[in-house]
Amino acid sequence: MIAGGGLTVRSSVDAEGVRATLAAEDVPALLAAGDATLWGPEAEPEATVRLGWLKVLDTSRDLVARLAKLRAELLSEGLDHVVLAGMGGSSLAPEVICRTLGVELTVLDTTDAGQVRAAVSDRLDRTVLVVSSKSGGTVETDSHRRAYLDAGLDPARQLIVVTDPGSPLEAAVTGVAREVFLADPTVGGRYSALTAFGLVPSALAGVDVSELLAEASALHATLADPEGPATALGAILGASALAGRDKLAIADDGSGIVGLGDWIEQLVAESTGKAGVGILPVVLEDPSAPVAGGPDVLRCTVGGAMDSDAFLSGGLEAPELSVSGGLGAHFLAWEFATALAGRLLGINPFDQPNVQESKDNTNRLLASGLPAETPSSVDGALEVYGDLDSFLAGVGPDNYVAVLAYLDRHADADAEQLRALIAERTGRPVTFGWGPRFLHSTGQYHKGGPEKGVFLQLTGVVAEDLAVGGKEYTFGALQAAQAAGDREALAQRDRPVLRVHLTDRAAGLAQLLAALR
Repeated sequence: MIAGGGLTVRSSVDAEGVRATLAAEDVPALLAAGDATLWGPEAEPEATVRLGWLKVLDTSRDLVARLAKLRAELLSEGLDHVVLAGMGGSSLAPEVICRTLGVELTVLDTTDAGQVRAAVSDRLDRTVLVVSSKSGGTVETDSHRRAYLDAGLDPARQLIVVTDPGSPLEAAVTGVAREVFLADPTVGGRYSALTAFGLVPSALAGVDVSELLAEASALHATLADPEGPATALGAILGASALAGRDKLAIADDGSGIVGLGDWIEQLVAESTGKAGVGILPVVLEDPSAPVAGGPDVLRCTVGGAMDSDAFLSGGLEAPELSVSGGLGAHFLAWEFATALAGRLLGINPFDQPNVQESKDNTNRLLASGLPAETPSSVDGALEVYGDLDSFLAGVGPDNYVAVLAYLDRHADADAEQLRALIAERTGRPVTFGWGPRFLHSTGQYHKGGPEKGVFLQLTGVVAEDLAVGGKEYTFGALQAAQAAGDREALAQRDRPVLRVHLTDRAAGLAQLLAALR
């Protein structure tokens, strides 16, 4: 057991040799000091402008009073419903923060017309829209902003923006939005939990973010220590992946933190999944959920203890890794550990070289139109482009399965049940992602990581489409182009992809679940 800074790491993984090497090379201290040379000369230019997350706590503390004042002003005007339009690192951390602390925050990270329509029509007169985008050019977030403005949102009163200095979004909203928060441009999106991207929507929704920063500050004091918990976590992740345990099965075991696995998934998968290597997080519903897999899986609980009854599958008597502590400490420790794991794997943990491809495919398909496709079979409410039984039978002992659902994550929430059913059916690790949200998370790993993925894509009929203001396409067309563009990117890498289209979403999901059971 290693504890410090409000975080405790317990593990049965033998990572002492890796930790000793990191200590001998003074890596923890060098990383804590922001040394950009740790990942080699090719990564150094990127790392030089991506290590601001190590020094952001003082700047973030300066936001607390400003955010408290703004929240009080908003409440005095009857604006008490906060909606966050953001993708990936801009949305996952605030969602975890608010869910954990029981504070309402509507997160809009989809292009599904039904889900967007439901959000826009909910309490518009009381809504504060926080638009978060580092680049300022994220198509989903730009579309959300346009939908709200079309619906009558008053930007001078109801629009708050978080972006990087000099972005197109800053130029578009300066003098238009009520307030613009400029974030530190030296912090990448997936490392931005403790910056304005994580704090602005959370604080405006009602979270006391000063406590979160205090937890992170306590952990920060331990980062340079080679015996500290963040270094131990990084050594365990890296040593396990190098030994073949490159799937990280994560389940909460009574930590009180809600949804941390989704945030870890985005951070670890996008940071490490490149150059044919990487660590794939597999987020489980609970400790008793099917894990599947064997010697390629590292089991992790958030909270709990090593004598927990969780994760008994595979003949193990205890989880191989348990991490417990406050949410702020978790954020910083996992960021530090992921950067260390990147060094151990020999990759640059700050770039995302394969993410742009699906975006480019989407833009091209929006301009040219989708190619005509004919289903291999039609069964009830299912159009299948391939053969489901053959697809599942082809999942081998080295594969993982990714379920990619371009659907409404609220109205079509039953789709999440597919993860456990397919894990039981195939005996292999299975991930589940809502599209296009996962494109800003595991999408990088799917294309740049080990060539072991098998992909089940779900799409659904759009019952009532929604225009994207000022554009020639609708949300339905954008969602379809994103799904088709991602299929194309995977197919070009010879990744097996099966598409199932739901001509009636509720009936189709029920039919698919019944078939798998």
